[in-house]
Parts: sequence; structure tokens; C-alpha cells
Amino acid sequence: MNEDFLHYVWKYQKFSSLGLATIQGESLQVLKVGTLNYNAGPDFIYGQVVIDGRVWAGTIEIHIHSSHWYTHHHEKDTNYDTVILHVVWKHDMDIRRSDETCIPTLELMDRIDAGMLRNYKRLFSNKRRWINCEDQFGDIDEFVIKNWLDRLYFERLEQKSRSIFEQLEASKNDWQAVLFRLLCKNFGLKVNGSSFLSIALSLDHKVVKKCSQSLLRIEALLLGQADLLEGDKMDSYYEQLQEIYLYSRVKYRISTEGVEVPKFFRLRPANFPTIRLSQLANLLHKRPHLFSEVISAGTLSELYAIFNVSSSSYWDSHYNFEVISAKRKKRLTKEFINLLIINTVIPLKYCYAKEKGQDISEEILQLATTIKAEDNSIVKKFKSLSRFENNALESQGLLELKNNYCEKNKCLQCAVGNSLLKNRH
Repeated sequence: MNEDFLHYVWKYQKFSSLGLATIQGESLQVLKVGTLNYNAGPDFIYGQVVIDGRVWAGTIEIHIHSSHWYTHHHEKDTNYDTVILHVVWKHDMDIRRSDETCIPTLELMDRIDAGMLRNYKRLFSNKRRWINCEDQFGDIDEFVIKNWLDRLYFERLEQKSRSIFEQLEASKNDWQAVLFRLLCKNFGLKVNGSSFLSIALSLDHKVVKKCSQSLLRIEALLLGQADLLEGDKMDSYYEQLQEIYLYSRVKYRISTEGVEVPKFFRLRPANFPTIRLSQLANLLHKRPHLFSEVISAGTLSELYAIFNVSSSSYWDSHYNFEVISAKRKKRLTKEFINLLIINTVIPLKYCYAKEKGQDISEEILQLATTIKAEDNSIVKKFKSLSRFENNALESQGLLELKNNYCEKNKCLQCAVGNSLLKNRH
């Protein structure tokens, strides 16, 4: 038993109200349960109850035992003088405010449905499971899960939008600069995302735009900032890039302070920083109006066309400088472009429309449901528990579910958890 469960029970009034009365024998009627308080102070604010025919408005405090009032030293805190009702699982002692007046108390232990209590205990009984409801997840109604994942998808989008708006403010409302930073981060994937972002943050976007007019200059700029053009190598292409970078560095007074050097360790060669930065350079060079193109694109095929780029020709036979490999054109794969659309394009379009006061929810949903789901351990595990449509909307919703609900034991705030609590079986 924990207070979160009692919060849930109180918020949704999941207890018998038949002959409702306080421990002190006063009749009780709940008019407003109040609003859950996430700040310091009583648990619910703006509550309203009728006690023995008299209306009271104020706050409501919830504890497992009445005595926890003193355990938490609420009697010394004047913020708790506004409490009009003390809701507890078990009443074990009378509670008084700082002025010694008695606080009406509602005991719930004999008023909660035994089935719901059994379901609650089952949900939280085994901490060794991957998620609390692992053995029950497959029994949840598909309609419940689908609607919950739709909501979670937009919750995740809202979280991403906060970071984007922070970047927008930092760049003085330069949407093109924001797109460049997002692309850098996501071209780096999980291993080099923070490194590539640090490269983007080290550069004035005006310099990036100037250098993007030449493929050699923009590639030299990105590779140089990544510390991949340091030292001497017996490679003519390397020497050419190094010379261009050193010239740009002096001309534009570029600093590498704060730049995190990218990693090669345990990466597949296709994800080496050399390859990904060259592909990004080619995209910036090939698409000088990239931001407007991305915002205008409304279909998946249009976006695939925009991101249809490869690394420069030198990398056809290299993954690293000086080391020759089998010749192969290194294009962005459809799977990689899907990740860019999920993590860069859709959040950017969502934020841009939001700033303009536009609602593009339907366009976002259309894109998210036509993109194939990501292939990662969390999505795979959920697929082993239940059937899902193989699209990005559901996979992103599942990531949000696992990371921000399951991992934090927020089952009582989850539609799946709520459904299981109501289960009569």
C-alpha cells in the first residue's frame, strides 16, 4: 500500500460512499475532490466537502495512517491549517491542527472494493518483472492500448518540443539553425548524438550556410570541428580538407571549445563519424533551402526524396582516412531516414506549426502511422507481450510508456494500469 494508490482512489472516488461519515461520526459528502498538488503542501487543493450539513472549502491531505500527520510534522506547518479533511487508509489516532482543533478524518480501509485492492497488490507485487503488468499486458483491450498510445505519442512530442523551443530561443528565433542542430544530434544517433550536437553549437549558423555552398568546405568544417583533421596523414583528400578547414577556422574565428570528440568504438562502419558527417555535409550542400522544403513536405515520399543523399565520393572506398575498403556508395538508408523523420522532421514541423498557431495534428498522425516502427529492444519486448501495428506512432508511444510510466511505477496514471485495477477477473 502506498499513498499514490490512495491519491488514485480519492481522485476518482473509487470507494463506497454509502453512509459516508468521518471517524468522528459526522455525515460527509464530497462536492469537489480538488486538484492534485505537485508542489509542497497538502495533497489536494481546492477541495470542497459537506460535513454535518456545513460546506467546507480548502485542502485535503492523504496518508496511509493518521499518525503519519505527526511523522511528517504537519502540525508545525501552518500550510496544513487549511486542511478540511484527512483521508487515510487506517485511522490510528486523532489529528489536530496547530491551533489544536480536530481535523475530520475519513477512513477508507473498509470502503475500497476487494477486487480492486487485489488487482492493485498483484500489479505491484513483483519488482523483478520487466514492467509491473508484464503477465497481464496481453489481456488489455486493444482499443484501450491504441487510444493510450495515441495520447502518449503526443506527450512524447510535447517533451521534444520543449527542447526545440529552448534551441529556438538560444538561436534568436532562427529556425534554420534549430534544424541544423537537430540534424546534427540525430545524425550522431545514440552514441555520438551529444558530440555532433556540440559541433553544431560551436558554429555560427551563418558560417555553416556560407560553407554549405561548397561540398568540400562544409565537409571540411564538420570534420575539422569533430577533431578528425588533426595531425598528418598520407592522404591527398585528407590534406585538402585540412587546408580548407584551417583557412575557414582563421577566417571565421571558429573555436572548438566545448566540442566533444566523436567515438568510433563499437560502431558499425556505416555509422562512423566520418561517414555520417560527410552525409550531413552533402545534405546541407544539396539542399540550400532545407528548412522550407522540410516544412512544405507533407508526404513520406517527399521526405525520402529530400534526404536521398550519400557521403562524398571519397568515402565510396573508405570508412577512415588512409584505409581503403571495398567500394560502395554510402547512401542514407530508408531506416535511417525514418529515424530522422521521427526525431527531427515531425517534432520540428509540430513546433513550427504551434508557433504559427496552426493545428497540423492530422498531418503528423498521417506521417507517424505511415513510417515503419523503430527496431529497438523496448519495442521488441512490447511486441512479445501483445499485438501492435508496425508504425512509428505506436513505437514512439511504447517508448514513452516504458520510460515515463513503467520505469517510474506510474501505473495509477496509466490507462493500462487503470484498466487492470478495474478488472473483475
